Amino acid sequence: MAALRIVVVGGVAGGASAATRARRMNESAEIIIFEKGEHISFANCGLPYYIGEQIKERSKLLVSTPAEFAARYRIDVRTLHEVVRIDPRKKTVEVLDHRTGRRDTHHYDKLILAPGASPVLPDWQGVNGPNVFTLRDLADTDRIKAFVDRQKPTRAAVIGGGYIGIEMSEVLVARGLAVSLIEARPHVMPLMDDELAARIENVLRANGVDVRTGRSVQNLLVRDGKAIAVALADGEQIAADLVIVAVGVRPNVKLAVDAGLKIGPSGGIAVDGRLQTSDPDILAVGDATEVMHLVTGRPMCVPLAGPANRYGRLAGERAATGDAPAATPLAGTAIVGFFGQAAGITGLSVRAAREAGLNCTAVYAIGGHHAGYYPGARQMVLKLVFDPASRRVLGAQAVGGEGVDKRLDVIATALRFQGTIDDLAGLDLAYAPQFGSAKDLVHLAAFVAQDQSDGLVRQVLPGDPVAPGQLVDVRTEAEVSRGTLPGAVNIPLQQLRERIGRLDPARPVTVFCGVGMRGYVASRILLQSGFTDVANLAGGYTLHQDTWARTLAHGGA
Repeated sequence: MAALRIVVVGGVAGGASAATRARRMNESAEIIIFEKGEHISFANCGLPYYIGEQIKERSKLLVSTPAEFAARYRIDVRTLHEVVRIDPRKKTVEVLDHRTGRRDTHHYDKLILAPGASPVLPDWQGVNGPNVFTLRDLADTDRIKAFVDRQKPTRAAVIGGGYIGIEMSEVLVARGLAVSLIEARPHVMPLMDDELAARIENVLRANGVDVRTGRSVQNLLVRDGKAIAVALADGEQIAADLVIVAVGVRPNVKLAVDAGLKIGPSGGIAVDGRLQTSDPDILAVGDATEVMHLVTGRPMCVPLAGPANRYGRLAGERAATGDAPAATPLAGTAIVGFFGQAAGITGLSVRAAREAGLNCTAVYAIGGHHAGYYPGARQMVLKLVFDPASRRVLGAQAVGGEGVDKRLDVIATALRFQGTIDDLAGLDLAYAPQFGSAKDLVHLAAFVAQDQSDGLVRQVLPGDPVAPGQLVDVRTEAEVSRGTLPGAVNIPLQQLRERIGRLDPARPVTVFCGVGMRGYVASRILLQSGFTDVANLAGGYTLHQDTWARTLAHGGA
């Protein structure tokens, strides 16, 4: 009986993981990987940091080579071989050898598609010029680094404020360039809510990045075949010697479409929980594939290395044995680093939850990433999104220094098991002063969520309208002297009980402090002193100072 033949289309995260898992589960199978690029497995998430020279040696980016795959796993890896056609009826693939131009046909018993995604390249003049780049693979990295090393550009325009755009802005600043970051949507990191994204923008600007949000690019200005400026839709022109286009990626589904495989509503290859396509002998993983969102239950494309690796492992096992655990839906957990800070998200933002038709609200915990009395505590803002009726956690976002990843990972785990705010409040988390606090930020966010759900406090999120009435800043006079919200009167919390007569219990009262904790205490004092309409500004002055002008425009206090 002939050995099972498994053909894998594409390497890197999904394809390489699938092939190696298949070998570990079936020693007798014949396994071939066809990769159209030069490299079979590289650290794509590390690419910007080689350009920025945080990673000094290019070889560090090469996770494995064809020779290593052959020696360790007995897997036949053929780079610069592109699968150009699939015939599901005959169970064959047509492969183009880019070295020789020869085309061959290969049979498969099981086919695993991992063709990845390609950068979106708008139809601008000069977009294929020698100083305009996208960043997707090692070849792109080599071109960008060679250009920076040899041409010594001084001005860069980075178009797109997502993960790649933010990372490239940082590394180009590190290489000495003046950088303009241009994002068509209202703020960078569009997956996050406004007030968290504003904190990212503040850090970028503080480190010299010229951040332009809500500004769309109309075209590139070209001279002698090279881009010399970015032309914005409002008529402004931003000079640039180097242009990075990072406006998103598009799943590579042409092979699947031509083979008659089903494409899902989000534009990726549709698969079931077993990672099987509409043809049961063809599986698909990675950036070209749809996955199910853990919270909404709806299909989406998630072009991230972590899911590609995990799903690749499952697909390889199923192809090799006929069985494997079901694919776990994803929360879309992701994080980005920039100038010593970090920002990330898991699950849904408030905006995404509302767009999905879910009942939701949010709370904040703002504080040090470990105990304040231990040296080195760095401030973090943690936003927890939840359903106030069911108390189920829907998502979280965080911006800060160290420890952002830890909090997001904890909440991502709670999402996986449909955890509630009460579950988070009772978590037994590791504690020592150099690692966290006895009441961790995760606990604090859950406590605030419980208080709000139980009717102990009513909170106003940044940007939401505020009822006209009395606005009270309960911080100290010294804090208020450094800035407060327009229209606020200052009654320090320590004096609130004695000076409560200055306030009218018949009128709405909105209180705030620095981060929300003292505002909560003030709310409790007022609610137990004859006041019935009391609200606390969630996140306090720290978050509302950036959104208060918009609140006033909506007719607030």
